[in-house]
Amino acid sequence: MSTTRELRLVSWNVNGLRAVMKKDPSFVDVVEQVDADVFAVQETKLQEGQIELDLPGYHQTWSYAERKGYSGTAVFSREEPLRVLRADAVLEVAHNTLSAEDEALVAVAATEGRVCALEFDSYWFVNVYTPNAQGELARIDTRLAWDTAYREFLVRLAAEKPVVTCGDFNVAHEEIDLKNPGPNRGNAGFSDEERESFTRLLDAGFTDTFRARFPELAGAYSWWSYRFRARQNNAGWRIDYFLVSNDVAERVTGASILSEVMGSDHCPVELSIEL
Repeated sequence: MSTTRELRLVSWNVNGLRAVMKKDPSFVDVVEQVDADVFAVQETKLQEGQIELDLPGYHQTWSYAERKGYSGTAVFSREEPLRVLRADAVLEVAHNTLSAEDEALVAVAATEGRVCALEFDSYWFVNVYTPNAQGELARIDTRLAWDTAYREFLVRLAAEKPVVTCGDFNVAHEEIDLKNPGPNRGNAGFSDEERESFTRLLDAGFTDTFRARFPELAGAYSWWSYRFRARQNNAGWRIDYFLVSNDVAERVTGASILSEVMGSDHCPVELSIEL
């Protein structure tokens, strides 16, 4: 019988892992300093064999995009996973939940290394890099089809054991989650469609851990444009999340945004939870 323990979980969109390896502090330095039980990354932007990453004490789980230098996710965990699922498992769900047209859109997204789902004794840990709707919402159909399939994927995992899902969800859910909601309304990441889709994910049985702990905290962001001195002025967006199954939401002991960590246009987000 497994015993409950407090886990420290971290998620970071690194926007190119090889680039962050060369910065000071390097990616390895950040992982060592944070000392998480599980450290998830999005936008690795590399293929197998393109990096030698020495992280003593961590099992490495990778998901690569077929397209070179694009997307990709990875999870580094102290504990060896019992089972690993990737985006093809989301595509399998799509076959039963989407139209043929939408399933075809998800099939393309599923080639982009967007999911690492790791099963542990007491929970599922699911790292995701959600497709960006892009300028003029050019890829909104793919985004929404993906959201539907991913939501059903999480619901199915949650029927087995509690789910912790993290990553870059590419949406600021409410006005409090970005600095300038007015001018951005309708833009990628703050369109009504994306926001409503995120609401449906929460309504399917999941809790936004940071907002649950800090319901009225403004100015808490995880991504800043490289333009207009956005990070210096804290003109950002909160688009990186930790969500948990509602049945374990009361076990959350901490949720934070590590805005002091540099190296990407995103900063890491963190969750502490007893599982």
